[in-house]
Amino acid sequence: MTRLTRRSLLGLGAAGAAALLAGCSTPGTTSANSGPVIRPAAAGQKITLTYWAWLKDLQKVADVWNATHPDVQVEAVWIPGGNSGGYQKLYSALAAGGGPDIAQVELRSVPEFMLVNGLIDLRRYGADEFADRYDPTLWSQVSFVDGIYAIPQDSGPMALYYRPDLFEKVGATAPATWDEWAAVGTELAKTGAQIDAFNFADPSWFAAIAGQAGASWLRVDGDRWLIDMTDDATLKTARFFDRAIDSGILQTGYGAFSSGWFAAAARDRIAGCASASWGDALLQGVSGGEGKWRVAPLPRWGSSGYGSSALGGSTAAVLANSRHPREALEFAVWMTTSPEGIDAMIRNSGIGWSPARDDIGSARTKPSAWFGGQNYNEEVFLPASREQNPDWSWWPITQQSLNILADGFRKKPSGLTLVDAVAQSEKNIMRAFRDKGLSIEKARS
Repeated sequence: MTRLTRRSLLGLGAAGAAALLAGCSTPGTTSANSGPVIRPAAAGQKITLTYWAWLKDLQKVADVWNATHPDVQVEAVWIPGGNSGGYQKLYSALAAGGGPDIAQVELRSVPEFMLVNGLIDLRRYGADEFADRYDPTLWSQVSFVDGIYAIPQDSGPMALYYRPDLFEKVGATAPATWDEWAAVGTELAKTGAQIDAFNFADPSWFAAIAGQAGASWLRVDGDRWLIDMTDDATLKTARFFDRAIDSGILQTGYGAFSSGWFAAAARDRIAGCASASWGDALLQGVSGGEGKWRVAPLPRWGSSGYGSSALGGSTAAVLANSRHPREALEFAVWMTTSPEGIDAMIRNSGIGWSPARDDIGSARTKPSAWFGGQNYNEEVFLPASREQNPDWSWWPITQQSLNILADGFRKKPSGLTLVDAVAQSEKNIMRAFRDKGLSIEKARS
């Protein structure tokens, strides 16, 4: 479990905290968790919960709940994706003393909402009683030493989507290791196909693969943060992809699932894609691709590291101004762990991997015609969901940190290596922490 408290998030005294929060579009410096516990609604009292999210057709999911819970109705409101404007709407609403009861917040953004007093500690409302329903790695990413600040909503265990017919042209099958992946990529390049794409503008993919290798970039030590982005696992990953990019086996002109990528994939110029479970729906946008793609486990780093990693993932978080946190918690748990809630989320909203410990959703237990009849969810993604790095955790300025890393990666075409970009980014991220008044030091090996 991440040993993180709100004090650890700040790592400074009250005066510094106030100055920091004032510069973060925060709803205020008073925590909703410092007052008395809010009592549940009285028996027979009718209430309406609001849920702001960028999931499509979320109201259809809420309506399944509404049909059997006449006293606790849920109204879904669509907002743009988090960093595309949704988070700003949430911060603005919180600052004005309002906002929804529940909001979709990415796993990596939970610490940022904690930092601005934006979330209810659900442990105060009985969240611990539901812990055994969830994947323990996901539960650990919303559970901190002094509370539980969201309910896992979905995640993105990773695997390798690939074209067996293109691989067979070079005498290859799905690679078991990253070294084998590079060797196959070299042969594919000779035929005019590339094994994957590397998007300089979105380093979250690189972070996931480094995490698979065993990296854990930031952790809490008392009231300060320790950072280590030049550990062996990260540098091994950076050196590997420096070579892969330099050898031409990766497409760097566009990222996966972009318009350029779809056009290239339709012309048999993209032979593989290491991505998350939610990529299956996006992949089906490849013209003429039905029946041609399969799913294999993510290549491993030899005998070290983990069998998979995670890319993306969201939570249902109860926001600070909710007057009905216990009811909001109960709805979030129903939506993410009950068979009817999970199936409704998959059917209507196309969520990523279910966070429930023992239920992947009935639709995901069946073979897929688009993937040539492969039952890839049970065969590949279910094991992948259980083979992730449990020590990876997010930090309070995650998006800014990824932006810093992206700035470094964009210099790769002009000569800066990924190895050097990571090292420079580490220093710049430390500076960004300190500029916000956060305490951070370089971890000592």
